[in-house]
Amino acid sequence: PSRWGAADQRGAANRITPAKVLEARNLITRGTVYQLGHAYENGMPMVGTRHFSLRIPQGIGPQGSNNMVYHDELVSGELGQVGTQFDGLGHLGIGDLFYNGHNRRQFATADGLTKLGVENVGAIVTRGVLVDVAAYKGVSQLQGGYEITPDDLRGALAREKMDIHSGDIVLLHTGWGSLWMKDNKKFGDSAPGIGLAAARFLVEREVVMVGADTWSMEVVPNPDASLAFPVHQLFIPRNGIYIFENLVTEDLARDGGYEFAFLFAPLKLKGATGSPGNPLAIR
Repeated sequence: PSRWGAADQRGAANRITPAKVLEARNLITRGTVYQLGHAYENGMPMVGTRHFSLRIPQGIGPQGSNNMVYHDELVSGELGQVGTQFDGLGHLGIGDLFYNGHNRRQFATADGLTKLGVENVGAIVTRGVLVDVAAYKGVSQLQGGYEITPDDLRGALAREKMDIHSGDIVLLHTGWGSLWMKDNKKFGDSAPGIGLAAARFLVEREVVMVGADTWSMEVVPNPDASLAFPVHQLFIPRNGIYIFENLVTEDLARDGGYEFAFLFAPLKLKGATGSPGNPLAIR
């Protein structure tokens, strides 16, 4: 059951109060904007049989005496689950049970989700914290399959002189994103990320969302080979915490941007499981 009531479809986004928005505003002191999203393009890494394509049909026109011609685009793919992707509460469950006890057999239809669609999330404007685990471990890139522990999180936060507040979003820098569009096979074969213990550490701090520069956010393969994406289950259906994958964190890490205003508004794709987008960190 959701702590925000039986009708709740927003999950941890309920923690973003007007006070949190004002806290984020006060973090903007330099006027530096970081774009955290990759370009959506053919050939980008994707999981399993997911696909993405963009085509430009023949130009329309000419029209009028001024010879006006215009282009449209045709996009095909699992739009909420490719590229830089925001996982909504309808994305993943435990068996048939999803966030707030909703049974997917009752809300997942061919025409879209009738509950927990990404249109319910609303805008996310809050304090963001970058946890540079790679720098804490003294490497430019963590190894695939490396499990980030609570001690890693504590150590990286201490190094940065940062802490995590209720209502924050947390971004993990692992260095794995440097493989994007350079070695897609290695990028997708495994990933460093948090394990269940580190995930519980973040749940206890009442975060709104956890993102990373990897395709999984959590460690892959899991140290327990019998488990499939257990951190996703702990975050999304059990606690209403969102996940953001395939983020661009290199620039923030390079500049020591450990605290920032975070802004993202998921597309109002009614009944969708997630959203593409280009989230912003502003310092």
